[in-house]
Amino acid sequence: MGTIVVGIDGSEQSRSALRWAVEEARVRGSSVEAVYAYEHTPVWGAYHYGTVGEDPDRVREREARLRERAAHEDAVAHRHAQTLIREVVDDVATPAGVSVSAAAVQDRRPAHALVARSQDAELLVVGSRGRGGFAGLLLGSVSQQCAQHAACPVVIHTTSEPAVA
Repeated sequence: MGTIVVGIDGSEQSRSALRWAVEEARVRGSSVEAVYAYEHTPVWGAYHYGTVGEDPDRVREREARLRERAAHEDAVAHRHAQTLIREVVDDVATPAGVSVSAAAVQDRRPAHALVARSQDAELLVVGSRGRGGFAGLLLGSVSQQCAQHAACPVVIHTTSEPAVA
């Protein structure tokens, strides 16, 4: 039994891709891992090193407070990401026998996170930009990077028919 990895960003396109992946997993007898890559930028002030003549103890205290604040903000961002991915996964009906797990990964490059997850996957599913007409023929940057660099086959799911890369 293999794993189908699905990139999630909260959009309707990614929800549709997850629904498709769950159905594909049912047919294949596979499990599904929904992956949400998020970025968190720590507080900018954490990089202030003080001014000439400033008491070094005060600088160290301020830096310690800023590091503590950055760690707190990072924890809040991770909880938010976990909540989002859990809501998306819970929104999709899962047939009996299909296991769906959710992973929130801190990586400002979603394609990088998904390509890394593709190393142990039998299939990687990502949504397209979801636009119609000529613009709909163009791939988004994440789907394009995944199609070029994934270690497994990639399905780029559109709101109509998925394209296999």
